Amino acid sequence: MIIRRGLVSLVGDTHFLATRTRGRLLHFDTPLSCLVPLLPRRRSILRLSSSSSSSETGAASVWLTSPGDMAESKSPPVAKKVEHVMEMFGDVRVDNYYWLRDDSRSNPDMLSYLREENQYTDFVMSGTKQFENQLFAEIRGRIKEDDISAPLRKGPYYYYEKNLQGKEYVQHCRRLIPDNKAEPSVYDTMLTGPDAPPEHVILDENIKAQEHDYYRIGAFKASPDHKLVAYAEDTKGDEIYTVNVIDSEALKPVGEQLKGLTSYLEWAGNDALVYITMDEILRPDKVWLHKLGTEQGSDVCLYHEKDDMFSLELHASESHKYLFVASESKTTRFVFSLDVSKPQDGLRVLTPRVDGIDSSVSHRGNHFFIQRRSTEFYNSELVACPVDDTSQTTVLLPHRESVKIQEIQLFRDHLAVFEREQGLQKITVHRLPAEGQPLEGLQGGRSVSFVDPVYSVDSTESEFSSRVLRFKYSSMKTPRSVYDYDMDSGTSVVKKIDTVLGGFDASNYVTERKWVTASDGTQIPMSIVYNKKLAKLDGSDPLLLYGYGSYEISVDPYFKTSRLSLLDRGFIFVIAHVRGGGEMGRQWYENGKLLKKKNTFTDFIACAERLIELKYCSKEKLCMEGRSAGGLLMGAVVNKRPDLFKVVVAGVPFVDVLTTMLDPTIPLTTSEWEEWGDPRKEEFYFYMKSYSPVDNVTAQNYPNMLVTAGLNDPRVMYSEPGKWVAKLREMKTDNNVLLFKCELGAGHFSKSGRFEKLQEDAFMFAFMMKVLDMIPASG
Repeated sequence: MIIRRGLVSLVGDTHFLATRTRGRLLHFDTPLSCLVPLLPRRRSILRLSSSSSSSETGAASVWLTSPGDMAESKSPPVAKKVEHVMEMFGDVRVDNYYWLRDDSRSNPDMLSYLREENQYTDFVMSGTKQFENQLFAEIRGRIKEDDISAPLRKGPYYYYEKNLQGKEYVQHCRRLIPDNKAEPSVYDTMLTGPDAPPEHVILDENIKAQEHDYYRIGAFKASPDHKLVAYAEDTKGDEIYTVNVIDSEALKPVGEQLKGLTSYLEWAGNDALVYITMDEILRPDKVWLHKLGTEQGSDVCLYHEKDDMFSLELHASESHKYLFVASESKTTRFVFSLDVSKPQDGLRVLTPRVDGIDSSVSHRGNHFFIQRRSTEFYNSELVACPVDDTSQTTVLLPHRESVKIQEIQLFRDHLAVFEREQGLQKITVHRLPAEGQPLEGLQGGRSVSFVDPVYSVDSTESEFSSRVLRFKYSSMKTPRSVYDYDMDSGTSVVKKIDTVLGGFDASNYVTERKWVTASDGTQIPMSIVYNKKLAKLDGSDPLLLYGYGSYEISVDPYFKTSRLSLLDRGFIFVIAHVRGGGEMGRQWYENGKLLKKKNTFTDFIACAERLIELKYCSKEKLCMEGRSAGGLLMGAVVNKRPDLFKVVVAGVPFVDVLTTMLDPTIPLTTSEWEEWGDPRKEEFYFYMKSYSPVDNVTAQNYPNMLVTAGLNDPRVMYSEPGKWVAKLREMKTDNNVLLFKCELGAGHFSKSGRFEKLQEDAFMFAFMMKVLDMIPASG
């Protein structure tokens, strides 16, 4: 599922993206654009009215340090006004800052304004630059810079990523497994040292990135025989990928580059690739078969999805015998299969297109396993069918009202089911009959146990033919860990725990779950963490409240090293699991979208008010943060209750909801009418207008605000936060700080280097602590 505003980035050093793959909601760490490929908006000609006038603003000058110091001051930028009139259903809207949208990203006036905003931001924050640098050094100092990921066994090799001291990017490496015919075990370790098979660096991103200001790998795929590697790279942040194929030993190019792709990329045998491209509104609409050694222009189109409410995605089965192509809207999903041993035979319809039925498919032996959701079975059921007769299904796991099947992972002899109940994740493992034997309903199963009261657990790639399930685990006080779980014995073995330097001690921190009663009586969960040696819990502590609440994305409580720089200064950090997300099941999402979207905003406000009542903080110490669709949450909440918060951080915020969703030429607008509503219909028009942040800026006092954007962002166009800031400057009646920081060489995921991202965290933390007057004199 293509999610334009699907980035979930909690405070810290890792960006998480939640998207949908095989009907399951996941969140991963960097680089995640590979799962949600998307290109920038189509370049188009802007039509502006001819009238314009100078903008007036009541915004006060901002001092370099604080007003009391009477240091040198500087007035904020003033965007020019160009009247742009829009009328629908007898309702007239005037957007004086519509001119900021330039799909070519080349308008001199627009670029000049963005640079003025960046210069103003630099000026305002220059007085705390020393403190920001101290924060950056502190955050970076917790990271073990020379480190490797947990090696993953694939066939005869261990594959892993390696970080080098002082380097921004990773090396993609592998080592031969000496006894690679032995059955995998949870106790296996990769040999190193002089007697071990040598390390082989397949791709060094640091070398590739030298030629670019931005560099990100969206897919890295070894061929089934491990002789070739195909990788997709983005060099602008616009998520337009170029695919290269290289010899994995000689490292020489094989064939010509494939250009203009998404990062959906899979091998079909050892000499062919399958990939997806987009149409003119950047909707993934065509899937192609490419034979190595041939030109891209001769590739075969396997399927063209012509319905602009649907988008395509691609993944391989765990058995590596099939590729699955899914076409989906927000409510309907149907699947094709491709036998990788006979790619020339093309796609076969596996699950038919039926409105309201969402199907996701896996494969084992002579059966397909289908996770199926409908209006009746909203938390999904799991069925199986013979490969040669998909109409004959057997229910393996029935629908349950209180338990949501989030995803499944198949093995030769086992099935791992990732589920949700009461807002918490769980894994249940079932042993399956031998391949070829009849499948019947599954009972019981073995559950994996976790120790923290609130936590995050994610699936990761495992060896299909083994009994070893690999998963990632963390909590708000437990660093990210990788475990191998023996599905026969129930034994868990930790394969890696992220090292946190600087004297980190998990016992200093407390994690909690609290429940809040929303205005309609619904119980809203919150996940909380704080340093028990510093938090006073008397209402005087600073608190950062994070929220998202869209696309059925679950924001689970997990660890981030950057967050320690807040917790160790007395901050409390809270995630509000508001409706519109997926934490409490499918209905949780349904009750926070379309004409129920305002539940997302009122849930967040209820959480903030309850935190104050419980003396976790006060209005004077309450900060909030959200990114992308979470930025919409920030904008709607700050318009409704600006008095409730001291600081607002809105990252790449989707704030011009009505105007964007009225324009079907903007990428992905049509496919998201099932998320937000189609404002071409009067009921949706006025409902969406009533909360769209840009349309509801009024003459009132607003909190201190930091707004960010990326010029090359294809998901939320830079002009949305740009016009929001311009209108806020024009309308707001306070003297609080309003900063707009637009990265001119990045997209939705901001900068690409690991240390560059840490610098951005340090900047945001410095902004919050500057406003809260928490920066020591030495800073």
